[in-house]
Amino acid sequence: MSRNHLTFLRNGQIVQLESVRPNETLLDYLRLREGSKGTKEGCNEGDCGACTVAIGRLKDGELIYEPVNSCIQLLGQIDGKDVVTVDDLASDGELHPVQQAMVDFHGSQCGFCTPGIVMSLFTLYHAGIDADRSAINDWLSGNLCRCTGYRPIADSALAVVDGEAKDALANRKAATRKALKSISSDKDLFLGDKERFFAAPASIKQLAKLYRTHSDATILSGGTDVGLWITKQLRDLPKIIHTGRAKDFAQIKKVSGALKIGAGATYSDAYDALAAIDPDIGEVLRRLGSRQVRASGTIGGNIANGSPIGDMPPLLIALDSQLELLMGKKSRSLPLEEFFLDYGKQDRAAGELVSAITVPKLKRNQHFRAYKISKRYDQDITSVLGAFRFTISKSKIADARIAYGGMAATPKRGRAVEEALIGIEPANEEDVVAAVNRLADDFQPIADMRASAEYRLKVAENILKKSLLEIAAGSADASRIENPRRLAKVD
Repeated sequence: MSRNHLTFLRNGQIVQLESVRPNETLLDYLRLREGSKGTKEGCNEGDCGACTVAIGRLKDGELIYEPVNSCIQLLGQIDGKDVVTVDDLASDGELHPVQQAMVDFHGSQCGFCTPGIVMSLFTLYHAGIDADRSAINDWLSGNLCRCTGYRPIADSALAVVDGEAKDALANRKAATRKALKSISSDKDLFLGDKERFFAAPASIKQLAKLYRTHSDATILSGGTDVGLWITKQLRDLPKIIHTGRAKDFAQIKKVSGALKIGAGATYSDAYDALAAIDPDIGEVLRRLGSRQVRASGTIGGNIANGSPIGDMPPLLIALDSQLELLMGKKSRSLPLEEFFLDYGKQDRAAGELVSAITVPKLKRNQHFRAYKISKRYDQDITSVLGAFRFTISKSKIADARIAYGGMAATPKRGRAVEEALIGIEPANEEDVVAAVNRLADDFQPIADMRASAEYRLKVAENILKKSLLEIAAGSADASRIENPRRLAKVD
């Protein structure tokens, strides 16, 4: 069974829409259809944060609010959720506490970015944490302000974010939870006809079946990539199949010595489980995009789009992850590194879904390191990402897995340097340098606007040396400005 209407919450009221264009964004709905003009259009690619709204959903029975970029969030993605915009925050003639703090601490000048900043801070206000300035800065990494500067904005947040929300939405939290449960549906969503539609199957079985039938459709997970096809490339996508409602498609579970992560799991959903494997993974994820991007973007989507500069594939390849693909009722698995064939080309047949990724945990004698190099520290596209796993036996490297992003047309292993590293001691600088020099046999990087070929190769060599020096020293204190390994008490 399927239903032909979109259902979501606005201001505590249930909204039902039957007329939804496949390519319609949430921002266009808010501004053009609903007439809620507080949310702004800035970069239109999910980078500046001016369009930020809060999306409420039930997670393990609890109501959580996350920031998303409404400019690249398609309207169909909000089915079954609560949508909160800056227009909704004032209550009984009084500003929301976050808004009032922005006024009191002079957190706004031109004001164009302010609605998005307020909404990001609104989600922090509802996150249930007593945030310090570092947490606030992290929460605002997806919001650009070119006028005010961040000191008064951070001061505004410090004044009101204390771990306990005391606003109108907090007061109606139980009612919102009840309303979200009432509009939850186990029916497939299908808006349109067989030639033009937005579909969101409610199960993995129906998701795979529909995609096999319509193999020419665009698979949409978080929209952090596909959304830009619409807003920047102006593509018309007549058939869209959204994975976000398929039950268990985002499931994360422990299996023997590994994690199995459903392809629909967002970065924010998977963060704790992946960071528990190694803190370097957590730090790369923290710098991957922004809060808005991590709340929407998915692990499977980052793999399926095959980008040579995607941050997840090198991490997962270094950990010897296995990819699961599904076509109809048939599934198959392969090493993740074999999925990437060439630029823009993956080992995936028409109608075949990326469905899950199995990530081995580290063994006692294994060491992992990962480094993301980019022009801007937060929310920037990677120039080079290196991820390394070393197995140490009797003080020598018994096995090495070296993976890079940004160094080739696909995420790629450095097999020549892996071979050269076997049998040497990480503390032997002469042997390490000789082995690292083999990277030139593995990679001939290109030059582009982010980095020259020479820079990429030199950086790739240096971070590999750095990883081995840290392992030899048993500590990363001397080699890290920010050291997540110290916080996690991991050598």
